[in-house]
Amino acid sequence: MLEGSTRLSPQAEGRPGLLAQVRRAIRVRHYSRRTEEAYVRWIRRYVRFHRMRHPAELGVHEISQFLTSLATEARVSASTQNQAASAVLFLYREVLGRSVHSLRGVVRAALPRRLPVVLTRGEVAAVLGQLSGVPRIVVVLLYGGGLRLQEALSLRVKDVDFDRRQIVVRRGKGARDRVTVLPQFVRAELRSHLERVRELYDRDLARKAFVVPLPYALERKYRGAGREWRWQWVFPAARLQRDPGSGRRQRQHLHPSAVQRSVKLAVEAAGIGKRATCHTFRHSFATHLLEDGCHIRRVQELLGHRDLRTTMMYTHVLDGRSLGVRSPADLL
Repeated sequence: MLEGSTRLSPQAEGRPGLLAQVRRAIRVRHYSRRTEEAYVRWIRRYVRFHRMRHPAELGVHEISQFLTSLATEARVSASTQNQAASAVLFLYREVLGRSVHSLRGVVRAALPRRLPVVLTRGEVAAVLGQLSGVPRIVVVLLYGGGLRLQEALSLRVKDVDFDRRQIVVRRGKGARDRVTVLPQFVRAELRSHLERVRELYDRDLARKAFVVPLPYALERKYRGAGREWRWQWVFPAARLQRDPGSGRRQRQHLHPSAVQRSVKLAVEAAGIGKRATCHTFRHSFATHLLEDGCHIRRVQELLGHRDLRTTMMYTHVLDGRSLGVRSPADLL
């Protein structure tokens, strides 16, 4: 049931709009921008599903109706339905100040057990052979360090340690930091790339542009830190953008779609029949480490998995020789 001390009026005087309240609550809790956009999108969809009625007028029954429709009519995946549920529950608990208990009768989307797509080492080399420039460097980091695409694009200069051959991933999935390996394979390319980024940075400073946004309230705490070299993106966008909130010009990091398009074309050009994406290189990183005898706990740390069971899925796609199994057909 829904619990709350007062019933919020949809037209509360002086109160910002519902979605503005949602965004404020998310930013106070330091959720990522991608989470913010996803939650706002689901909450908007929830309101439209109930014909623009204010959520304060709705209850557990209406929430269950919405989530069930996603599974039975929209036929979304289990992870998508879970994300929608998280967004709606966040709205009630953190914005409307009400606790939601026992969502009964919700038809759950099927949770298929899918094995990750993994490339062989030869296939990885073939794809890299079709890439050049920034997309190639990014993909080497995905495969050589087990990074997610967003983690790679969010790297700042200070996060890359050439001397210690490591990369510090800040606020990865689950808002956790971790350290992973910097591939020797890409060090020279990455150094040359950063030299070009430094030239872009110097031009930004000369134009007195506000260079990069800083996480949390660091911009207020450390005045001018956003104009320091160490805070610059390793993979900056080509164009400056104007921040809608402050009106200042700033440079965001490269958009994920730029790398995703390059990878799609490279996979096709390499003649690979697997459905390989940017995330496939992270899967391949983990699988190849396990095939080489790396301890699964170490792989878990490098990937940033909270639960070992998540890492264990890669044991199901190991090379047959790594499994210690010989096919009986090979004995005929």
